[in-house]
Amino acid sequence: MLDLIPLALFDASQFFQWFVENANYLFVFVFMVVESSFIPFPSEVVVPPAAYLACTNAGAGADMNVWLVVFFATLGALCGAFINYYLALWIGRPVVYSFADSRLGHALLINREKVEKAEAYFDKHGAISTFVGRLIPAIRQLISIPAGISKMNVAQFALFTALGAGVWNGVLALLGYWLSKTVSPDQLFVKVEEYNQYLTWMGYGIAVVCLCFILWNAFKPKKKQA
Repeated sequence: MLDLIPLALFDASQFFQWFVENANYLFVFVFMVVESSFIPFPSEVVVPPAAYLACTNAGAGADMNVWLVVFFATLGALCGAFINYYLALWIGRPVVYSFADSRLGHALLINREKVEKAEAYFDKHGAISTFVGRLIPAIRQLISIPAGISKMNVAQFALFTALGAGVWNGVLALLGYWLSKTVSPDQLFVKVEEYNQYLTWMGYGIAVVCLCFILWNAFKPKKKQA
């Protein structure tokens, strides 16, 4: 369940082996930029092995520190998120508004006023959405798009993206640390794949809780005014 890329397009095991043999901070940063941009790339084959190598001081990771692994992974995730943010701001926002002003948009009961209200809602609640979205599989790469379309405050977007990505990368690094104490290098990929399934289901659980909260908040009985 290494994210969304079919094995026909991406051989995770081969990349994993290559990364273990060549891991460094630059590669952690670059691949996390890719993971957080519009290309769905599995962060699970980057951070855990880098943390594993840093903790075991083995091979390519002999000069790596696990805290710096988390730092560069989070920095890369933030840079990748900004790519989606500004693409949505410069390209997506004009497209959305053009559609809202079109006859087809009006036929579908979408207009500029409703889009503006949606932007205002995300501007008000976007901080927590951005933070939580970084913890949910398949949403991590996409949460920057509504932030960009709604012109979310850049500083606020950066803060909560970094916090969410930091938590996620911390969990992955903790997995790498734990595996460094229990697993031999030749079994590393199998164990990462195995435990990634639990992380994926944990992310889906967070998504379900958030969805239930949104639905409850939307349909809860309104208090009667005196």
